[in-house]
Amino acid sequence: MRKLFYHLLTLASKVFGTWVFVGISRGIAAGYFLLFPRRVAVGVRFYRALFPDQSLRRHLRCTWKQFQNFTSVFLDRYLLQDGVRIDYSFEGRDHLLQAMRKNEGGILLMTHMGNWEVAAHLLQQSLPELRLMLYMGQRAGDEIEHLQKRDLKAGGIHVLAVDREGDSPFALVEAVSFLQSGGFVSMAGDRIWRRDQRAIPVRFLGREVRLPEAPHVLALVSGAPLFIFFASKTGRRTYHFSVSPPVYVPAQSRKDRRSAIDRSIQAYANLMEHQLRRTPFEWYHFEPFLGPKRH
Repeated sequence: MRKLFYHLLTLASKVFGTWVFVGISRGIAAGYFLLFPRRVAVGVRFYRALFPDQSLRRHLRCTWKQFQNFTSVFLDRYLLQDGVRIDYSFEGRDHLLQAMRKNEGGILLMTHMGNWEVAAHLLQQSLPELRLMLYMGQRAGDEIEHLQKRDLKAGGIHVLAVDREGDSPFALVEAVSFLQSGGFVSMAGDRIWRRDQRAIPVRFLGREVRLPEAPHVLALVSGAPLFIFFASKTGRRTYHFSVSPPVYVPAQSRKDRRSAIDRSIQAYANLMEHQLRRTPFEWYHFEPFLGPKRH
């Protein structure tokens, strides 16, 4: 049903213009805001932590803006598929180029900020020789997600899908092999996908949050560097991408591994908080995330 609705929406937009897509998607976002108070409460709690000196009214307005901004994720995906040009600036591109010249590969650590799908497509355009594998979760029966993966594969991007019931041990082996061949593996570092997934508590916005350790373990095991990647929307059909210098997760001995991983995850959380303060309304993490206060 969702797949059919998406097709009808894109067809109507082709005939009548993108205002149809914008109007309907924003109406749906408004409906979520008005009819799903638990989701709104998640947003309000988040913005209370980000802007602790602001009022409840301000936190509600921030959450409303977050919901409305989220519609641009689908609009820009549609525009990209339709061949519409999307401009972007790219800070830190040389870090990836240098790793490619050394045939070193790396782990692109992404977040649920901005538009990861548009970023993946434009990254592939900017660096056509870059071999990219997206390590993604998948929901059973999610037709829109299936379309996303299909389009990514059509763009020459490898997709390694993992469901919520458990991860195949071969998935990690495949990722390590891809890295060792000079490829880049993209993983989300801010979301726990499976119930049995190992996660580490860190400090974020003065709260405790649990972040997955898998990307950092992969960096340690493979010896490949982490590149922390952010994509932010800067205007109508324009984006800014930033890539950090390479971050290695070294451990001199087995007993040092735990502390090396913990330091890497906290460093990522610090950068994520810094980016969030720059682009507070592009946080598209709608599930409960913040834990108790932590000093």
